[in-house]
Amino acid sequence: MTVAGSKGWRLLLTGIVLVGFLALNSVLVTAEPSYSGYNETQENNYVRKALKFLKQNSKPRYEHEWPDLRFGWKIVVGSIFGFLGAAFGSVGGVGGGGIFIPMLALIIGFDPKSSIAVSKCMITGTAAATVCYNIRQRHPTLELPLIDYDLALLFQPLLVLGISIGVSLNVIFADWMITVMLIIIFIGLSTKSFRKGVRTWKKETIKKQEAARVNELNGNANDAVEIRTQREVTTNITGTGNKEVSLIENIRWKELGLLIVVWILILVLQLAKNFHSATCSVEYWVLNSLQIPVAGGVSAYQAICLYKGRTKIASKGDVVANWRVHKLVIHCSIGVLAGILGGILGLGGGFVLGPLFLEMGIPPQVSSATATFAMLFSASMSVIEYYLLKRFPVPYAIYFAVVATISALVGQRVVGKVIKILGRASITIFVLAGMIFVSAISLGGLGIAKTIKMMERNEYMGFDDICAYQP
Repeated sequence: MTVAGSKGWRLLLTGIVLVGFLALNSVLVTAEPSYSGYNETQENNYVRKALKFLKQNSKPRYEHEWPDLRFGWKIVVGSIFGFLGAAFGSVGGVGGGGIFIPMLALIIGFDPKSSIAVSKCMITGTAAATVCYNIRQRHPTLELPLIDYDLALLFQPLLVLGISIGVSLNVIFADWMITVMLIIIFIGLSTKSFRKGVRTWKKETIKKQEAARVNELNGNANDAVEIRTQREVTTNITGTGNKEVSLIENIRWKELGLLIVVWILILVLQLAKNFHSATCSVEYWVLNSLQIPVAGGVSAYQAICLYKGRTKIASKGDVVANWRVHKLVIHCSIGVLAGILGGILGLGGGFVLGPLFLEMGIPPQVSSATATFAMLFSASMSVIEYYLLKRFPVPYAIYFAVVATISALVGQRVVGKVIKILGRASITIFVLAGMIFVSAISLGGLGIAKTIKMMERNEYMGFDDICAYQP
């Protein structure tokens, strides 16, 4: 990642914290009810006002809205939107949650938090289908698998850890808090991705023009050069055109095994926490804390290997990797943040990992495939978490997961052929940026509308107590 790119990510993270704090303070002050016993000094004490507002009621206030599963126009229209969201989401490597959640809330009729839970089921279906398709594919220009397993090993454990934290925060945070975070983060990420797409488009144009000039000067003798150059700039999702290898040879079994072990261990801790310990008991927090050494240990091991040069991110085509400590710390922190945001917002971690991988110099199709691969583990963990919390109706979840799975397979083939014909890897980046921007508009608008209604009705808009939460 360049110095400018690294600074950009740090500024984005700092802005998220500052703006979120200001928004929190502003809304708390605005929504605070008046109390006759308060003097003027107490009224101006924002800290006391915030604590008073957030502690108005320690009882859970959230009520789920689960419509009956019946065939009708809602199911038909919802299936169409779900199909399109999964198709484009699988190509961009973001899962499609930005389309799923508004569809589930506005068309099907779920409440916002249940919409997030069901969307996770759809994201898992999308990611599973995409991984099954990509796992046989090869890197477009190198003799490597399309999925970068070393990159996934660095980020996936942290994603799963972040998801576990994010699911709990989703129970605690109010809808307006989630909306503020979503709009700020998504606008920033979509802007960075769009700029990256423009730069990649310009580079592709230069390469294509150079290939055309060489071919024009040398005639048919250089047809092979044109074909080779075209293959370098044609970064279709499938990665076709390279030497075919067997599925067994195309999978890095050691890295895959470590990822599965981390997923299983954290799943076991989650099951023990939910079924064998009381919420907020000492055992509950101990089991939660044990996830840190499990996930952090594997990512730390991979980070040390990168730092000492024993491992490299080969998909970039680098012969020598130069990984500094501060760069690894930033990347790992963003990995945890991606999981936390994914758990809170009900979206796949790919909407953060995708732009990050692109800034690291990973080819667009490898970035999409690897982000989706990591997202499969994190999204499936969220599904199990939400299921244990009884946050979604199983029949609806199964139906829409099947729709998303079929759509992802279709999207990979159709969009992959379009990219191959046009010879533009940047299409993948523009799809990513577009999906993130559409998510910001749709989810942000949905959250703002709900927040306005709650303020008009003077409803409670503070934190919920996770210790008193009843699914």
